[in-house]
Amino acid sequence: MKVDGKHTRTIWLEADGWTVGTIDQRRLPHDYVVVKLTSSDAAADAIRTMLVRGAPLIGATAAYGMALAMREDASDAGLEAAYQKLVATRPTAINLKWALDEMRRALAPVQPADRVAAAYRRAGEIADEDVAINQAIGASGLKLIEAIAATKKPGERVNVLTHCNAGWLATVDWGTATAPIYQAFDAGIPIHVYADETRPRNQGASLTAWELGHHGVDHTVIPDNTGGHLMQHGLVDLVIVGTDRVTADGDVCNKIGTYLKALAAADNKVPFYVALPSPTIDFTIHDGVKEIPIEQREAAEVTDMTGRTGDGRIETVRIVPQGSKVANYGFDVTPARLVTGLITERGVLKADRAALAAAFPERVAQAMELLRAS
Repeated sequence: MKVDGKHTRTIWLEADGWTVGTIDQRRLPHDYVVVKLTSSDAAADAIRTMLVRGAPLIGATAAYGMALAMREDASDAGLEAAYQKLVATRPTAINLKWALDEMRRALAPVQPADRVAAAYRRAGEIADEDVAINQAIGASGLKLIEAIAATKKPGERVNVLTHCNAGWLATVDWGTATAPIYQAFDAGIPIHVYADETRPRNQGASLTAWELGHHGVDHTVIPDNTGGHLMQHGLVDLVIVGTDRVTADGDVCNKIGTYLKALAAADNKVPFYVALPSPTIDFTIHDGVKEIPIEQREAAEVTDMTGRTGDGRIETVRIVPQGSKVANYGFDVTPARLVTGLITERGVLKADRAALAAAFPERVAQAMELLRAS
């Protein structure tokens, strides 16, 4: 996608061929800062501190983290230590483990002397695959938007509600939930996005709005609790969100607050879609509420807010009284029964085991292999 007219990915190799460049998303929307990762520790810290975030981008960063680790120690012990260090950084997004499993599978048979080159090659492939997958997700979702646009009066816009940031900033390029939106916009379809602010980290207000604005897409930032009201008044044509993990039976784990949007959509008969790349499907689990670990993050994300002051300074202020307890669950699970469809690189699928397994038999086979190995 574009930043100030220049095509930009979220992660890349610098000119030296081994340093990993990425965007410090903690600094957006006020400052656009590029960070250079030069060690596996730096990659792990970038994931842990949410310098990079979004399930697909976390996976790509972890893959490059493994490549950086091979520069440090390409032995079998070094490979396993790097895997364990990186897999522990974030517990919920399955793309992290998937990418690390891919890297370990690719590197284990390779002699240590050849592992650096092999690691960078596979990490680059994972990044490029993500771009291709997300572009295909966009093509699948575009058909849904085109069908709604066909029912509109000339010039009347299609209104999409999204939650958190499942845009290109959360992936390597295109995004998941935003890929159909960008493709519709580029095709000339009048489209408007309601972007939930997404407390407590405000990724909708700070990231989704930033990238939509830079690409020229009409959008409105709304408080998280506004979506149901808009649906009641017929102002939302469809909801498209992303996800950090989907179970074999179609349950969806996404940023906290997604479940409430799904409930409101169901009550108002608004289609609720989830856009995802196939590595986000976890075929080893079935019940999302019982089996997906939900990350609990630090209280400061709730108690403090950071923004730009009137005189241009970036300041952090506390908004919660001292002494008040804080619960900060990072994600919730939307049951498959509330999902209208899963927008994937292989089409729009029903959110159930049969549809997912039929569309991605090779992912099922990989999952069974991992279960046997464990």
